[in-house]
Amino acid sequence: MVGSAIHRRLRAEGFTNFVFRVSSELDLRDQQAVAAFFAEEQPDYVFLAAAKVGGIHANNVYRGEFLYDNLMIQNNVIHQSYKHGVKKLLFLGSSCIYPKLAPQPLKEEYLLTGLLEPTNEPYAIAKIAGIKMCEAYRSQYGCNFISVMPTNLYGPNDNYDLHNSHVLPALIRKFHEAKLSGAPSVEVWGSGTPKREFLHADDLADACYFLMLHYNQPELINIGTGEDLSIRELAESVKATVGYEGYISWNTSKPDGTPRKLMDVSKLHALGWQHRIALEEGLRMVYEEYAGQAEVNS
Repeated sequence: MVGSAIHRRLRAEGFTNFVFRVSSELDLRDQQAVAAFFAEEQPDYVFLAAAKVGGIHANNVYRGEFLYDNLMIQNNVIHQSYKHGVKKLLFLGSSCIYPKLAPQPLKEEYLLTGLLEPTNEPYAIAKIAGIKMCEAYRSQYGCNFISVMPTNLYGPNDNYDLHNSHVLPALIRKFHEAKLSGAPSVEVWGSGTPKREFLHADDLADACYFLMLHYNQPELINIGTGEDLSIRELAESVKATVGYEGYISWNTSKPDGTPRKLMDVSKLHALGWQHRIALEEGLRMVYEEYAGQAEVNS
């Protein structure tokens, strides 16, 4: 989702010299394969968006995979970027790196000031290691490697697998399938009280492009909207967008995750960037895409 959005943004700016590999062609966990790739292609700029990602269920169940795969991906790419003289690298972290009970909104300096949310701790630790690796390579080797922390994302090419997806695409799929089947209710995990912020992938890509041009500091920087809503409000919005007329059943035996994750984006706003796609508009766009693809695949 993120890589394709960044590609669309760069293409819109007139860039044409891209290096592509799908995961079946290049396993970023493979140190020798990544070294050979960098030696052959010699890229000038790297957007490191590759990661093993998922929602609460996937993060909690595949804990070893989330830690190992993400550490290997970022270690190999960051190190080879240094070895082969990449001019600039942008590393994408995640808002889950911040302590579970950090003050809201989340400021960049809150990193490592408290305990992490247990359900996504392995993923968060891997991403923190990536941030620190960029800082360390900048300090020791003078690399222009920057780290950005996106909030929760959604958009084209999202993952709609109910076992591994994040909350927003999972809700879209649940309500869409319930609408088609005429199901009287849709079950949603948790109490609905946690609050989350959502950024469209095209806005993230725009911010990444902006920061690649204008930001060269060692400190990480948040990317988000600065606005949030409860999971209950999100579910109601998705329900209305889909046109589902049943009711929502809240399964409170399931985990809520972090109570709130709202990004402080004052640093990014001060540089002159703000998001453009409102959540209501973004939901409509992604649902139209999902419904169209679901119809083609049925």
